[in-house]
Amino acid sequence: MGDYLIRVLPKKFNFRAFGVCLTQAVDEARRLQNLSPVATAALGRALAGVALLSADLKFGKVFMQIKGDGPLKEILAEANHEGHLRGLVRNPQVDLPPKNKKLPVGLAVGQKGFINIIRDYGLKEPYQGSIALVSGEIAEDLAYYLTVSEQVPSACALGVLVDVDGKVLQAGGYLIQKLPEATEEEISYLEEKLRNYPPLTTQLQAGKSIEEILTELLGEIEILEKRALYYKCTCSLERVEETLLALGEKELTEVLAEGIPLMVTCNFCQKAYEVPIERVKELLKYLREKDHA
Repeated sequence: MGDYLIRVLPKKFNFRAFGVCLTQAVDEARRLQNLSPVATAALGRALAGVALLSADLKFGKVFMQIKGDGPLKEILAEANHEGHLRGLVRNPQVDLPPKNKKLPVGLAVGQKGFINIIRDYGLKEPYQGSIALVSGEIAEDLAYYLTVSEQVPSACALGVLVDVDGKVLQAGGYLIQKLPEATEEEISYLEEKLRNYPPLTTQLQAGKSIEEILTELLGEIEILEKRALYYKCTCSLERVEETLLALGEKELTEVLAEGIPLMVTCNFCQKAYEVPIERVKELLKYLREKDHA
């Protein structure tokens, strides 16, 4: 079974919930970027988080940036309305030993820094919010961001299981959000349930699906939508050329002076693009004409 996202409503409670299974997507990111185990776990959690945030999208994309004072430095993750995911870790080879048999994601990310969310719905201005990290564990940071910055009380769990050879065994997550009609009794019930519920990675390791986990937490659920997820980069030669134009006339002149084709590699998927010298000349000419227009 492939990766997927579900959007659900509990039949007895005034909450809404989302769940993701993305084992294949996270393992593809690991393979493409040759990630260390702790980098795989961190990026996997970020991809799960941004996939959950994309659940309501009819168009556009959601972008997450996590920048901490840990050795990973920065994590970028993106999901669009078609279920396409991509992401990267700034320092992919960071290798920290497990603590209590768990990969120390919080230590790798760091506790000082910020989480930045950009929701781009294709309108003139994307919505952007940012908040300080609270733990570096990503799930807690995302729940805190949604509760404080977007005023939507939320509970989030993200988990990635990595084998001894680095391969991803399981990756998934869930997000539960309070609806306006939710009573204090319902909120107290869920808080108690979550407090006593085993860690997500434990449940995934036991072979439980996201649907089963949400049912155990919320009782009977109605699945409103199930959407396939894929690790798929949006890079292209056209986007590479747009990036070159953004560098400006001075940089392109320097590239031209070297007299060799420009090689650009996408950090998300490692695909290499070659821009011939003749094309660099055309881009430079376009910039100069634009500046003098």
